[in-house]
Amino acid sequence: MKKEEIRTGKVVRSTAETKIAVELNVDGQGMAAIETGIGFFDHMLNLLAGHGCFDLTVKAEGDLQVDGHHTVEDAGIALGQAFAQAAGDKQGIARYGSFFLPMDETLALVALDFSGRPLLVYDGGGPMTPMIGGYDTELTEEFLRAFAVNAGLTLHVKILYGVNSHHKVEAVFKGLGHALRIALARDPRVQGIMSTKGVL
Repeated sequence: MKKEEIRTGKVVRSTAETKIAVELNVDGQGMAAIETGIGFFDHMLNLLAGHGCFDLTVKAEGDLQVDGHHTVEDAGIALGQAFAQAAGDKQGIARYGSFFLPMDETLALVALDFSGRPLLVYDGGGPMTPMIGGYDTELTEEFLRAFAVNAGLTLHVKILYGVNSHHKVEAVFKGLGHALRIALARDPRVQGIMSTKGVL
């Protein structure tokens, strides 16, 4: 992988339920333009981009008259595909990333591997307020699963403790941004792929 190469992804996903357009630069500065129609979800994606130092544009039109499920899940699909594109052949990257994120009284752990073996293990740390603004808190797990499967990630997320539901979800998205940034970091000592097998 050439050091000067800018790693990007661009995905357009259109279904009978949603239209999602994502543009991603993982070597960016955390600039984001997010429009999903769900204010709290916009806030979370802005945090993911900012804490990952990714330049990210997400424009989504979904059947919000039904609920936010299709919009959030399909955004996860498209964003995961964009990260898969940006990661490319995964040569020269750290591959693994993990981060403990404290958010006031909440502490969350996000650990991931660009393994090519999609898996989500999610522990939401107990009951949450059902809705944060127009965002259904159950959709955090749906987003993470769609994202992990389409990015080719093994992804573990655990909210260790916390009280405030806003803080819990925010800790997850911020932690995800940091863990992705760590995993995608180029390491000049890594020759080829970070695997003793030589392949993923």
